[in-house]
Formats: sequence, C-alpha cells, structure tokens
Amino acid sequence: MHLLFIVREIDNEPQGVLLIAGALKQAGHRVSLVVATDEDPVAATRRLRPDVVGYTVYTGTHPYYLELNRRIRAACPGVFSIFGGPHPTFFPEMIEADGVDALCIGEGEQATVDLLDALQAGADITAIPNWHVKSRDGSIHRNAPRPLLDEAGLDALPFADRKLLYDAHPASAHTRIRPIITGRGCPYDCSFCFNKAYADLYPGSKRTRQRSVGNVLQEIKEVRDRYGLSFIIFMDDTFIINRAWLRKFTARYAEEIRLPWWCQVRANLVDEEVAYLLREGGCVSVSYGLEAGNERLRNEILNRHMSREQILNASRLLREHHIVFSTNNMLGLPGGNLATDLETLDLNIQARPAYANVFLFQPYPKTEMGEMAFAMGMMDGTFDDLTGSVSDSTVIKFASPADKRQIENLQKLFALTVEFPWLRGMVRHLIKLPSNPAFWLVYKLWKGYALSRRLFPMRMSPAAYARNAWQYMRIRSQ
Repeated sequence: MHLLFIVREIDNEPQGVLLIAGALKQAGHRVSLVVATDEDPVAATRRLRPDVVGYTVYTGTHPYYLELNRRIRAACPGVFSIFGGPHPTFFPEMIEADGVDALCIGEGEQATVDLLDALQAGADITAIPNWHVKSRDGSIHRNAPRPLLDEAGLDALPFADRKLLYDAHPASAHTRIRPIITGRGCPYDCSFCFNKAYADLYPGSKRTRQRSVGNVLQEIKEVRDRYGLSFIIFMDDTFIINRAWLRKFTARYAEEIRLPWWCQVRANLVDEEVAYLLREGGCVSVSYGLEAGNERLRNEILNRHMSREQILNASRLLREHHIVFSTNNMLGLPGGNLATDLETLDLNIQARPAYANVFLFQPYPKTEMGEMAFAMGMMDGTFDDLTGSVSDSTVIKFASPADKRQIENLQKLFALTVEFPWLRGMVRHLIKLPSNPAFWLVYKLWKGYALSRRLFPMRMSPAAYARNAWQYMRIRSQ
C-alpha cells in the first residue's frame, strides 16, 4: 500500500509522521510526504496516486485539513483518507465529518501498520484497535485504543524517517539543529494541557515511558553520521523526570556524543544535582514553564503546584551552572487581569531568563481550563474559532477593549522589558497606545535574536533577522 502524508507547513520536524512512516516502511509499505507550502496537495495526490492519504491534525488546523481532504477526494476518487494526531484523539466525533474514512486515537505507529496491512489484504478494517472507521453505508465502528507502548516497545520502533522529510522539504535538511524524543508522557495535570485527557484514555497505564539510553544514543549517532548535527533539541515534555535515567544518559552522552543540547525542565525539579548533571552532560540551554507570577493563578487555576521560591531557586542554580534558560508564560488568563499579568512580568525580571517566551492564553477544548472558560462565558466565539496559533491571538474575552489592547501590547513588549527592566515604567504607558506593527516587529526581532544567539546556535546575521521579521509581517497581514 502507498500512503501519502500531507502536511500544511513545516515549522519543526513532524516526529509523529516520521515515526509512523518508519514503521510503515519496515512493514513493507510505501510512504510519501508533501508539504503544502512547497507543492499543491491536490496536484501532488494526482501525480503520486496513493492508495491512502493521511493527515496529522492539531486543534485549530482541523478545518483546513477537512476542506483540503474534500478537494482531494473530489479530484482523486477512491482514495482512502485517514486522520490522526491530537485533534482526532480528543475529538473522535471528527469521524462523522464528510470525507473522513477513518481516524486514529492515541499512538499511531502499530495501529497504522495494522490498518494498511488489512487494506492491502482486503481484510475487515472495522475492528482494529485505535481506529474509528466509517463503512460504505455510513455506519461508524469505534474501537478502543490498544495499551500504550512500554519502554521495550519504544525501543523496538524504527527511528523517525527523516529522509522522507528531507527529500520532500530540502530546507529542513540544511539545518544542523535537529529534534530527538527520548520518551513519552507527562505525570502532571496542568489545567491548560491535554495530558490529563490523554491519560484518561489509558486508565491504569504508566503515564511516562522512557527509551533506553543506548537506543537514544544510537539514534543520535545515526542522525549525526547521515545528516550532520551540531545541536540537539530534546522534545520531551519534561526531560528530567527520571533522575536515574538522567544520570546514565548524561554520563554516556558526555563520553560518546559531546554536542550541545537543549531540553525542557520543570522548575520545582531543578536542584543542585540536576543542574550539575545537565551541565556535565553537555546541556547548554533549557526552558521551563513559569506561566504566571500570581500564586493563585499559577497554583489554584493552572494547577502547577510550584512556588515562587522554587522558580527563583531553579533560575539561580541554572545561572550558577552556566546553563542558559528561557521561561514560558501566559497572559490574559481567566481570573486574571492586567495587574496579575504585570506580576508575571515582575517575576520574570527577578528570574532573569535569557528570553521570556510569552503567549496569550488560548482555551483549548477538552482541557480543564478550556472547558471552564467556555462554561463561564469567557470566550469571544467558540472553539471553532481557534486558529492553531498561540502566539498573538486568543478567543478569550477581556474586561474591556482597553484591557484587551493593553494586554496584547504587553505581550509584544514583555520579553524586551524582562531583558531591560528599566523600560518597565515606560512600557506601562506604551501599552495604552493603539496596537501597531512597531510593537509586533520589536517582539519578533527580539525573539529571533534571543533564540538564535542565546538558546540555539543558529548564528543568523542581523539582515536575516530583519528579513524573517518582514516575511512574518507580510504573512500576518494577509
């Protein structure tokens, strides 16, 4: 069988797609990939003539993929369409949409192999675990997910098929900064995240699973030798969850790989030993979620269970061990206001990150915060109005147009003010001005500089920063 994956755009290596592709190829199937920014997906489907066309879908992008799939099916009658990823997992009612033949909930590697094996053999596909399948008569068969892959199962998977991406999208091959995933799952129940809903799909299952150190190092060596590698981004939700694993990993990594890397940590897990292990293992930069400066918002609303003292202590330890760090923050939270958002600014100023990443809160459905916002009438519109972007737009209602304008402006000037605290007084006046492209340009330029020069060694020239910012502005204005 031939499966064609269609991806709207590439902003990072789509690890889910590439892992499924590796499993399919190992099982003897053919896989292609088309990126919509490089080639018209409808024309590509006509050219490649796949048996199956597949999409990985995030909430907010689902209208795009559903409409695209309808056009592809009209142009290529008989093609079988499948959907996977976070949105179908949490909204399996998507199977009822016109043109959707099947959707996968949960982990997709073995499930997709089983589906294509059955399609190739002409066998019944209506009882395959993880799949919701629509029959020709319109009836729908909904199957529960199989158990999550354990550690041995993760090690048994073939590595992500990066060649598929690099052949389809050569720009991705040119970078020497590449992502690796060492494990799956998160033990925490932050109210703005899907992790709790995902765990509920698998009651009684182990929530976090880690590949063996040897398996991870083998993938890194293969990527380094085949494609070139100068910096690694470990994409795990929280890289430092398993301290025993971290000890083994950092010791072997320092001996066998010796390349700089970045990971995501959690401030209340960072102590003297963790900071030491990260630095000795070659870690040069990390990110952690500060989220909100106000204690009530952070712990009672966001369910972070993290004190101000733990945040500042983690920041101090990372600095002492010469590990560059960024923070992640949210403005416009339900139950908050401009004053609490300024508390977030002030805590960041005290923490002194190399970059303060800040988003406007986006209320995603099937999360505790999202459902609360919807139930309490805090949304300007519905979940169908989500765009998939979390950087500078939100469907959350504000107390007044003036509050909305000030918080949106604060988001653009936030990181620069953290870097230069003497701007704080001036910014309190600037955010009262009408929204304007100058604030947005400052935001993008500073973000590009901080990420590329401090957190990831991309070494872009000032002209490249300006060019990228101009391109962003053109896209945003369309």
